[in-house]
Amino acid sequence: MGVCPLFSFMGAETVVEKVREIAGRVAADRGLEIFDVQFRREAPGMVLRVQIDRPGPAASAEESVSVEDCAHVSRELSAILDVEDVVPSAYTLEVSSPGLDRPLRRADDYRRFAGRVAKIVMRERIDGQGFFRGRLGGVEGGDVLIDGEDGKTHRVPLGAITRANLEVEF
Repeated sequence: MGVCPLFSFMGAETVVEKVREIAGRVAADRGLEIFDVQFRREAPGMVLRVQIDRPGPAASAEESVSVEDCAHVSRELSAILDVEDVVPSAYTLEVSSPGLDRPLRRADDYRRFAGRVAKIVMRERIDGQGFFRGRLGGVEGGDVLIDGEDGKTHRVPLGAITRANLEVEF
C-alpha cells in the first residue's frame, strides 16, 4: 500500500483526515455518518473510498443507506474536494455503504447490532475455538457476547478480535 511521490508535502493520512472532516459535514446534512475513509494506490491509480452509514440498527432497507444517499454524498463531496483542492493528484472517488456483511470494529458496533448474526475471528483461541459464528449479545465489561452455534454464550475480549463481520441473513 504505497503512496505516490506527490504526497511528499501532504501524506495520505492527512488527505484521509481532511476528507473525513469534509465528508462528515456532507453526510450529516442527510442524517448520515462516515464509517470509513481510505486513500490508496490500486491498479487503476489512486482511489479515495468513502463509506457512509446511517446511525441506528439499519434493520430494514428503509433504514439503510440508499443508492440516492451515496449519489448525493458523492456529488457534494466531489464538488467540495475540487474547490478546496484537498487531494493533490488524480484520483477516483467511490462512495458506498459498509454493506450487508459490514465489518464490526468498535464496541458500539457490537451493541448496535445485538441480535444479528456475526462471525468473529480471534487472535487467540477462546473456549477452544479460533472463531465464533452466532447471534451477537452486545458488550459487557469489555467483552463481546456471542451466542455460538454450539448453543453456548461466549465472552470474547474486544482486544482479542482480529476481524468481525455481520453475516447476511435471508
